[in-house]
Amino acid sequence: MSDLKKQLRDDLTTAMKARDELRTATLRMVLTAVSAEEVSGKEARELSDDEVQAVLRREAKKRKEAAEAFAGAGRAEQAERERAEGDVLADYLPAQLDDADLAAIVADAITRTGASGMKDMGKVMGAANGIVAGRADGSRVAAEVRRQLG
Repeated sequence: MSDLKKQLRDDLTTAMKARDELRTATLRMVLTAVSAEEVSGKEARELSDDEVQAVLRREAKKRKEAAEAFAGAGRAEQAERERAEGDVLADYLPAQLDDADLAAIVADAITRTGASGMKDMGKVMGAANGIVAGRADGSRVAAEVRRQLG
């Protein structure tokens, strides 16, 4: 079992003992998503820490999008619940890059790929995403690449 998955299970046990309903429900949800990912495909497999982090990122993104949808529909209570679940998931993800660090990574990727305009955006995105590795949302990376290439 991956270290991150073991930590999630241990934290779930702790949250259940503490009767922390939000944390318990969120950790159960993410462990269910991890289990579903493990049995998807042709044969069952054990996920690595990186793959578990990818599931965590995907679930955190779902929470963020749901919070925005609920807020847009005037359902503040549900939006707040989704944000709170996203905060629980954020505890297990690497810290997000700030704008200055992201700009530096994108500038380096542009230099390394020899990009000269928007036609090279795909090459730059590939190089930048390899370095960023989950520490920034893809839309933030794309916006920064567009800004620097445009």
